[in-house]
Amino acid sequence: MFKKLFSRKTSTPISSTDKRISPITKPLDKPTNNPESIIDDTLISYHSEIFPGGLLAVCTGYNLNITKKKIIINLTIPFPCKGELDGLADSLTEAISIAVIFNLKLDVTAVRQHQIKNVKNIIAIASGKGGVGKSTTAVNIAYALIAEGAKVGILDADIYGPSIPTMLGIKDQKPSSLDGKLMTPLVAYNLQAMSIGFLVPEDDATVWRGPMASKAFNQLLFETDWPEVDYLLIDMPPGTGDIQLTLAQKVPVAAAVVITTPQDIALADAVKGIAMFEKVKVPVLGVIENMSYHQCENCGHQSHLFGEGGGADIANAYQTKLLGQLPLDITIRQDADFGKSSIIENSASELTQLYRNIARNVAGQLFLQLDNRSPQTAEISLSDDVSIHSNDNSEQ
Repeated sequence: MFKKLFSRKTSTPISSTDKRISPITKPLDKPTNNPESIIDDTLISYHSEIFPGGLLAVCTGYNLNITKKKIIINLTIPFPCKGELDGLADSLTEAISIAVIFNLKLDVTAVRQHQIKNVKNIIAIASGKGGVGKSTTAVNIAYALIAEGAKVGILDADIYGPSIPTMLGIKDQKPSSLDGKLMTPLVAYNLQAMSIGFLVPEDDATVWRGPMASKAFNQLLFETDWPEVDYLLIDMPPGTGDIQLTLAQKVPVAAAVVITTPQDIALADAVKGIAMFEKVKVPVLGVIENMSYHQCENCGHQSHLFGEGGGADIANAYQTKLLGQLPLDITIRQDADFGKSSIIENSASELTQLYRNIARNVAGQLFLQLDNRSPQTAEISLSDDVSIHSNDNSEQ
């Protein structure tokens, strides 16, 4: 007989507003004689949004290489988080007065089985309505995931109004084929991309009924020769109609992210988007609140032009995460129009850090909520020495 069923590993809870909690608050008075102990204790006790149970709780490999001038921390991590660990390395360097460097090996695995070659995880970027900045956010999250250390692709599922080619600055390019069967995706700053916009002239209207549009999308997904990618982001068409429902059912999506603005009408439609994914049994990792505020360039005052706190309210009501908030910033609009991105043009900007934090949250939540290796995954114990991790999404 089963001795225990569905026991859950405990972890330290953390508020969605907390950025990180580091045990290092100030540098030591003098260099320590035991830096290895300091590092071990720090990594064990370090908690943040993506490491709620501690950093080492999710690592599958860890060792130190210590010399007189520097300490290299070799970590094998199941999701990209380079930016956060770079900050932790700076804190450790200051604390022990020896240069600390993280050498990260990324070990991303598929949380859902599917037949698309070389693609590990498919994440749908969706919105309940148009005009909330979904495509722009999808592109910048893709670039941010790359900056965090992942291999990423993006697929434009908006058959009627493809905008990804323009936002990537490659709208005049056409995909090629090595074997006459599969299309080779185009590349923009290491981002693999495919869109109907690469195949149809920009000024031509795509007048297709739903089934034909769905068939075209399936061809783009399954007949593209994707290189190895950790995450394939799908920029879903806005709304929750027939085509969105069909795509969500037919595509082996691991999870979804919903984009909204704080405006009441956008929030109402975002709720419909969450409900749609629930119907097709696609987990929603969380909500991103776009155009959350406008910050004055002169005084720094934040004005909440479209309302305040709506994204957090939805996340709480539907037991999901607020993955981040983005400002109403002219730079985002200009970058989208001219095929650029602040993440590439200005890697040190505050806007870049916001996107990278969101990207870490998306990848981290995918692991924490759905990966069998996650310390938060339910565990089934058949006997004292045999246990199986349970993951409802893994068998879909």
